[in-house]
Amino acid sequence: MEIKDGNESAKEISFRCVQCGFSVTTLYIQYSPGNIRLMKCGNCKAIADEYIECELMILVIDLILHKIRAYRHLFYNRFSRETLHNEGLLWKFSLGFLILDAYQMLVVCTTPDERSLPASFASFMGLSGKVLTGVFFGNLIFLGIILFGTRRFLNAKIGDSRCKHILLSILLSSYFKIFLISMMVWEFPSSVVFIINMFVLSSNALALLVKLGWT
Repeated sequence: MEIKDGNESAKEISFRCVQCGFSVTTLYIQYSPGNIRLMKCGNCKAIADEYIECELMILVIDLILHKIRAYRHLFYNRFSRETLHNEGLLWKFSLGFLILDAYQMLVVCTTPDERSLPASFASFMGLSGKVLTGVFFGNLIFLGIILFGTRRFLNAKIGDSRCKHILLSILLSSYFKIFLISMMVWEFPSSVVFIINMFVLSSNALALLVKLGWT
């Protein structure tokens, strides 16, 4: 992680205190390899970001527990500003999200017999069309509701940059969808998909509130 100079302008500040959300110029000072000192927040006087010295698993657990400070670390301190503006990263996350969403649609909208190897090419194309149509229109409606709600109820302006940030926030906070992979190996009731979706939606809501500065 790059160490910022303490005299940089406010416009260049991209780090946040995970405790109170206050902007900070730097998260730590490195004296030598493996020897760092975590900086304190000028507002709340607490360590600005303790996740710097934590294992990744600690961050994952706190994200699952919906701790606000974990989301602040993920969106403001984990990735650099250049990384967040990387179009390739956005496309990769989008592709992974859509693949998992397609499998979810396949589980919910079909029976085990339909999910087995189709008897003909026509039935395969019909099943594929059904799944892809559901994924496309479902996500289009969901994204439209998110953008409309952000603009209407949170009074936030929606520009190209803000749209990218909102989309990336939704993609990153949908990490719980990765548990759908386990359904490819073990047999679970379809109700598990509903539980996963509830976790994803609650995570999306918290991520948007953090990203828009409402927490």
